[in-house]
Amino acid sequence: MREADFSILVIDENPDRAAVVERGLVEAGYVRVSLIGTSGNMVGRIQAMAPDVIIIDLENPDRDTLEQMFHVSRIVRRPIAMFVDQSGGAMVREAVEAGVSAYVVDGLRQERIKPIVEMAISRFAAFDTLRRERDDAHARLADRKVIDRAKGLLMKRKGLAEEDAYALLRRTAMQQNRKLVDIAQSVITAFEMDI
Repeated sequence: MREADFSILVIDENPDRAAVVERGLVEAGYVRVSLIGTSGNMVGRIQAMAPDVIIIDLENPDRDTLEQMFHVSRIVRRPIAMFVDQSGGAMVREAVEAGVSAYVVDGLRQERIKPIVEMAISRFAAFDTLRRERDDAHARLADRKVIDRAKGLLMKRKGLAEEDAYALLRRTAMQQNRKLVDIAQSVITAFEMDI
């Protein structure tokens, strides 16, 4: 995706600083830039705008403002670059845990905006891929447990060997054009109701 295709939302309570960020983005080739302040229902406004990238610029963030920004980053799954003038180690950790892709302390200069946005997008993509792979692995493991449990029930209740129990599940899934895990869950439910 080219820079011009990205929609970028700048969140800043200071309109003058927001204008600097906007100018840096436009000069870097990002033409779809929107600005909002930190007050009001930020999550709702962000979701309605559906930006591709979020830049949060906080001069001297207090604990409440940072928590609100971290809340936004947890809910809105987008690359987020956060600029702050002051920070402590705990704030950096919390920002990363909340999903902030780039956390920059005392570094808001117009010429640095493009590389930081690019880095935030890249890091977000890498972490999003890892998160999806983790979620897929968890789902496959959960499915495997259901299938193993159904096999165990068939082996115990019907006196089938493990291979035969699996073959029965598989054959039934193919005949009914359903997923193997769905058939396995049906077997478990049927045996539980039989008890």
